[in-house]
Amino acid sequence: MTLSVTFLGTSGAVPTPARNTSAVFVRREGDRLLFDCGEGTQRQMMRFSTGFAVSHVFLTHTHGDHVLGLPGLLQSWDFNDREAPVAIHTPNGTRQTVRNLASATGASPSYPVRINEVGPGDIALDADGYEVRAFHTDHRTRSVGYALVEADRKGRFDRERAEELGVPVGPKFSRLHDGESVELEDGTVVHPDQVVGDPRPGRRVVYTGDTRPTGATVEAATDADLLVHDATFMTDREERASKTGHSTAVQAAEIANRAGAKRLAFIHVSSRYAGREGDLEAEGAAVFEGDAFLPDDGDAIDVPYPET
Repeated sequence: MTLSVTFLGTSGAVPTPARNTSAVFVRREGDRLLFDCGEGTQRQMMRFSTGFAVSHVFLTHTHGDHVLGLPGLLQSWDFNDREAPVAIHTPNGTRQTVRNLASATGASPSYPVRINEVGPGDIALDADGYEVRAFHTDHRTRSVGYALVEADRKGRFDRERAEELGVPVGPKFSRLHDGESVELEDGTVVHPDQVVGDPRPGRRVVYTGDTRPTGATVEAATDADLLVHDATFMTDREERASKTGHSTAVQAAEIANRAGAKRLAFIHVSSRYAGREGDLEAEGAAVFEGDAFLPDDGDAIDVPYPET
């Protein structure tokens, strides 16, 4: 089951020649999800070949660098005769702002647009095999982060043990793996727990948007396979980060360590570091105990299943 993340925009509030404003594209098998939609996102989608078949847009907050790409994207879908509905998830109290963005050109899209307000703890999307949950973030306005959390997978089927118990190769294997007991020809009943291991965890990808460091992020990102965290500043501007509702790369790394995240992506990097983003990356990576990196726009990574 494919789960991949493409970084469409990794700059802070101001774009640079190399980095666009905030947008992250997630593909889970046939589903396409967009997290934030800064100015120019649709060009990034074309440039990096993600496709436009997005069914859900998740906004962390409604500051311009996270939403100003939305009117253009909605209009382009209209021009391309889109008929499929799209859901836009946005923090509580911001529905009217998003509604205004959707009709910024004076006309509403011809296809269905559902605007769904969410708060910390809400399930923004309940899909087949996974959920997208909102969690508390601490910015200068109404804001949330999002955690894509897959359901547990079936435990491993022990074929050798099943054959030892006399289970014939065939449909009874599948029934046992699906949690159903089976009866053999001699009347013996074999139960799933005799041949199936413990459930295995699914994957977890967490996106904070803009935020100061929070305990809620630690909770949401516990054992995350990938944490995508605000890292606007370096440590020498920690006071500035706190004042403006952001984090430093070191703070992001500390949060990721507390959460036990496996990989950490630094995003929303201030344009003041243009040309020397490596310094910010190195400062944060030196603190994180796992794999930390600052993606370039267009970088795409696969998220594998946890090793169990």
